[in-house]
Amino acid sequence: METAVLIVLLVIGLALFFDFTNGFHDTANAMATPIATGALKPRAAVLLAAVLNLVGAFLSTEVSKTISHGIIREQEIRPDAFLPLIFAGLIGAITWNMLTWLLGLPSSSSHALFGGLIGATMVGAGVMAIDFGVVLGKVVLPALIAPVTAGVIAFLATRLAYGLTRRVDNKPDGRDGFRWGQIFTSSLVALAHGTNDAQKTMGVITLALVMAGWQSSAHTEPQLWVIFACAITIALGTYMGGWRIIRTLGKGLTDVKPAQGFSAETSTASTILASSALGFALSTTQVASGSVIGSGLGRRGSKVRWGTVGRITIGWVLTLPASGAVGAVAALLVVWLGPWGVLIDAVLAVAIILGLFWRSRANEVTAHNAMSEVADSGRAVKVKRNPPPTRRQRREARAAAAKAAAGSDGSQEGTQR
Repeated sequence: METAVLIVLLVIGLALFFDFTNGFHDTANAMATPIATGALKPRAAVLLAAVLNLVGAFLSTEVSKTISHGIIREQEIRPDAFLPLIFAGLIGAITWNMLTWLLGLPSSSSHALFGGLIGATMVGAGVMAIDFGVVLGKVVLPALIAPVTAGVIAFLATRLAYGLTRRVDNKPDGRDGFRWGQIFTSSLVALAHGTNDAQKTMGVITLALVMAGWQSSAHTEPQLWVIFACAITIALGTYMGGWRIIRTLGKGLTDVKPAQGFSAETSTASTILASSALGFALSTTQVASGSVIGSGLGRRGSKVRWGTVGRITIGWVLTLPASGAVGAVAALLVVWLGPWGVLIDAVLAVAIILGLFWRSRANEVTAHNAMSEVADSGRAVKVKRNPPPTRRQRREARAAAAKAAAGSDGSQEGTQR
């Protein structure tokens, strides 16, 4: 009995740490573009995101039900056997989150969690314990459709934004015109992130409580203390700021201008909020990345760095199998060694986390150097002292030149007479 209680506490603790990594891993989804354009200062941006993640976590619990009673047929697994598998799955998710954070890759925390749980369950309980219909309908298909949809919306929104507005003289980046709108849309993305990603950890903890007999059914809402714990933890992680990933999304994919940022964030927020209402456990990272790429394609003259896009796409493809493989290895230790396997898994998890964190110190990225051009000049788009003339200015210059030429011809004729 004491061993079961200890395992439940370990699962809750590890789930909350995953929630923390989810927070700093996904800060870039909402705040990379406003930081890149100089609409928000870096520290102010992550503080705003943290507060709105906290609020968003209380607005919806539909996604938590997908996790707690969806992808895994928990009724077919003995509770005492399933709790260690949840622990093993969380190790797979956290390992992938930490590794991709170190590499600066905006990968999916959601799919890392799903992969870890699926890999551990397949090893410990068999393939039949996975509901692949739910996995396909609420995980795989949204992962394929959502980034493309968000990218198309961002592309069209960027085209529309530049089509309806004209550049203001002496402000060729259009920064001032979209500044407040960008702050609003990035805030909406942070709020939407709380409604989706915090729910995933709530679902894991609820599942553990049901398996331990501490909650009657996984169909019920998460307990109030679970909601509070997950909301506060993801907010703290968000405030830490995943500066490596912020750098990748903010300037690694394309040079973001305010109209692009506004369009990308609008697309991201609308897609995430729609998925949360439907209970789809969406990858907010994939949606945000697709939106940034779409906005880059939508602005004439913008350059999308397809090499970085390729690296990110490879990370997306590897997320489920890689986290699943780590979860499966951790589950093997549990199956072979029982409670001792859980202890070894815990020690290995701590070693992996500390090792990756120590490695990150060798090339530290902070709020001061994540966006060097923003930190140095206060703006992401470098504006030339003598900017090129706008179309209107060119037309006026041609008209003035033609008028001057006509006047010159008239004066010459008068002189000849």
